[in-house]
Amino acid sequence: MAEQARPPADDVESRLQFEALISDTSAGLFAAPPEQIDRAVERALERVRAFFQADRCALLSVSADREVVNVRLASYAEGVPRVAEDINLAPLFPWSYHTLLVKRAPVRVARMADLPPEADAERERWLELPIRSALTLPIETRGDTRHLILLNTVHEEREWPDGFVTRLRVLGELLVSALERQQMIAGLRRSEARMESGADLAGLAFYEVDFGAGAMYIDDRLRDICGVPPDREEGLQPLAFWMERLHPDDRQRVLEKRDQMQDGRLDRHSIEYRFLHPVRGEAWIQHLAGVAERDASGRALRTFGVLRDITAGRRDEEALRRSYAEIEQLKDRLQAESDYLKAEIGVTQDHVEVTGQSVAIRKVMRLVEQVAPTDSSVLLRGETGTGKERVALAIHRLSRRRSHVMVKVNCAALPSGLVESELFGREKGAFTGALTRQIGRFEVADGSTLFLDEIGELSLDVQAKLLRVLEAGEFERLGSPRTIKVDVRLIAATNRDLVEAIRQGRFREDLYYRLNVFPILVPPLRERAEDIPLLVWTFLEEFCSRMGKKITQVPRRTMEALQRHTWPGNVRELRNVIEHAAIITTGDTLRVPMLGEAAPVAAPSKTLADAEREHILRALERAGGRIKGPKGAAAELGLNPATLYSRMKRLGLRPSRQAEDGPA
Repeated sequence: MAEQARPPADDVESRLQFEALISDTSAGLFAAPPEQIDRAVERALERVRAFFQADRCALLSVSADREVVNVRLASYAEGVPRVAEDINLAPLFPWSYHTLLVKRAPVRVARMADLPPEADAERERWLELPIRSALTLPIETRGDTRHLILLNTVHEEREWPDGFVTRLRVLGELLVSALERQQMIAGLRRSEARMESGADLAGLAFYEVDFGAGAMYIDDRLRDICGVPPDREEGLQPLAFWMERLHPDDRQRVLEKRDQMQDGRLDRHSIEYRFLHPVRGEAWIQHLAGVAERDASGRALRTFGVLRDITAGRRDEEALRRSYAEIEQLKDRLQAESDYLKAEIGVTQDHVEVTGQSVAIRKVMRLVEQVAPTDSSVLLRGETGTGKERVALAIHRLSRRRSHVMVKVNCAALPSGLVESELFGREKGAFTGALTRQIGRFEVADGSTLFLDEIGELSLDVQAKLLRVLEAGEFERLGSPRTIKVDVRLIAATNRDLVEAIRQGRFREDLYYRLNVFPILVPPLRERAEDIPLLVWTFLEEFCSRMGKKITQVPRRTMEALQRHTWPGNVRELRNVIEHAAIITTGDTLRVPMLGEAAPVAAPSKTLADAEREHILRALERAGGRIKGPKGAAAELGLNPATLYSRMKRLGLRPSRQAEDGPA
């Protein structure tokens, strides 16, 4: 088609011409064989460019990451410079990128002056290319913008009427559909070629049926797959044999496919069905068949096909399906149990800031900031009630695991017989009373942080298993041989002297060194008295909000008395005192009773067993760990060595090797 002398006007005649262009293009694309579709699209782009009297017309494909467009096919007027094949649309043409691929709207600019202020990058690039006016439309396929159709003028400005914009999008969809059909056909051809090569390499069973001659050929592989006796090699007997042994539940479906192929409704088909082998029993067959020749009426004269025994694969698929179903069930149960455990242990991360501005607490927080980004184990030491759990939460919140909840376990609160199952989980029937499977806290904390409070209370057996988790990241549930791997960051806390516990044989030395990678000593409240006013007001704000009270004043004498108190129960004791005071206060001034009244009852004196244990330990220390002999601990205590051994065993003291090997 010759180029028009002027661009089309938005009138009936021009619209009819463009509709004829679309109709001709559609017919040409439909009739073109796959290898000629590219040329047919190029001719269509040439006609579109000539119709609009444009200088460039191109079909662009959008990359998978939507950042780059590629000039798939294009038409240029004589003397017009070509654009690069690959264009980084997002950085070079940001306004166009946002309009076309984010908003999915057309870019229609009649003159450069029409570019909006945010299109400064476009204005600069248009001068370089050059471009005077442009129309670019996004073409959507399968719900996504995968192509663009583009028109440019280089020498003259051009209006782009609404009616033509809409129909140009239709034309673009036709071009894209043709190219996708070309790709699909090419893919199918490659697939067929691979299938044929694979059949040759795999040695599939082959047969051919000649209905005109009344003969059937089968190879030895088919004879083996179907169990055809060797004395049936001619005529249609093998076909009758095959039909008789089709599984009753599949026979009708298989014969319907065969009839459709024979009477001309299908040229080929693929089907899977069950077959009753005379020796091996039920088998699964994959069957591909095709027509080699038909008569004038369309009925099949000669067919061929290949068979493959897929019994093993089908069994594997069924086993895999059952496994997936079991996994989904276990996954659901695991999630439910995890949610239950999280609710049970009260894990929350709201309002866990460590309150205080003293030198002592700032030192602690500097250590927290240093260790939090790492995955190193942390051992928090300090008296009871000093806020070791709050420090652990601060470490967790500053770590890379903060998106998960921190799991907390108080080792002293768990019954001694259930500690191992609580930490590492158990299988149903692992021990008497284990009626269900239970996941442990380590599995709940996978990918997160596990806080073990009062770790000194763990038994030596559990300590050994804990050491393995820390070193190898793996363990087994009680009653299960399967090894479970986890990624858990451990923070431990204790108010005990673990070094002394090691000397007494109640704590593993190797576990201590594995935990004590980064020790943090949380100071008692008496060593940071300057933090007490801040803590008092923090607790008051919480309690007043909860109780609906408004306490705005704390007498100076009261605050000074609070700061002078020794606080043996530390922050926990202070919190209890303030809560007690808030309850009994009726006005806006806090009324704190005598600290002796609000404080908890003093700890009981040491038991006889504690006193005996300390007395024996001091004697052992003076004797250099020896029990026997004139300078041994037994002689100093006035006891028979056997009696001393018995009492040490009762008190949980383990003699050192030196004591066992010392002179009698």
